[in-house]
Amino acid sequence: MSGMEIERKFLVKSAIDFHPRATHRYLIKQGYIPADGATVRIRLRDDEAFLTIKSRSIDGGLSRYEFEQQIPVADALQLLELCRGGFIEKERWLVPVGNHVFEVDEFHGRNEGLRVAEVELGAADEPFEKPDFIGEEVTGDPRFRNSHLISHPFCFWTESLPEAYR
Repeated sequence: MSGMEIERKFLVKSAIDFHPRATHRYLIKQGYIPADGATVRIRLRDDEAFLTIKSRSIDGGLSRYEFEQQIPVADALQLLELCRGGFIEKERWLVPVGNHVFEVDEFHGRNEGLRVAEVELGAADEPFEKPDFIGEEVTGDPRFRNSHLISHPFCFWTESLPEAYR
């Protein structure tokens, strides 16, 4: 897959259980290979692996070019050795809402307790139904980028979020 990715990102309210609405769950481990001008990610998702390259955003984090290619798991394991700073480990839950699917990530390890939902859109101004478990929008806030969480894990700044999201 390649093309323009348009997505909005939100914090997930801790008091509302979205799990019963999910249609699928993945276990994800991912790391980042250092690159100037782009984000290069290696991801293991259950028994599949992917190489993803994302450009920098020019509109505050709402959209950017993305190239993604499935790769053999053996290759991904080798490429993970090139990653710097550790790995992100999380569960991803797919939650359909109206005409969209929210990808809700529950982080583990040093990012334990962080829950973020993303919705991909066809256009920046595309309307979508916002479910009750969605809270504050954090699109464009670098603290919530997975590549940033590697070097600035949630365990160091948990208290900066309102209690409704911890």
